[in-house]
Amino acid sequence: MKYAIIAISGSQFKVEEGQTITIGKIDGKNEDQLSTDQVLLVVNDDQTTIGQPIIKSATVEYQIVNSYQGKKLDISKYKAKSRYRRQMGFRPQLTDIKISKINL
Repeated sequence: MKYAIIAISGSQFKVEEGQTITIGKIDGKNEDQLSTDQVLLVVNDDQTTIGQPIIKSATVEYQIVNSYQGKKLDISKYKAKSRYRRQMGFRPQLTDIKISKINL
């Protein structure tokens, strides 16, 4: 089993080849082929490579599948006995990516 841990869009993810994950929005259009060199760990069957903090020779190639707005979150503020109430909404910008290849 081959997998890697990558840092992308301000978060870390465990990814495998062929897997589709949802991350925070990144620049690019649908069907764009991109790659990242922010690879923190690669496991290939019984061989493990750990970065210090990244692995210099490793890359992960991925393809943008879809960009969209996530489900709406309601945010409310309330202070007792002062008639203070505020309500806001927030919809995160998300991107689905499909991992094409893990190179070491």
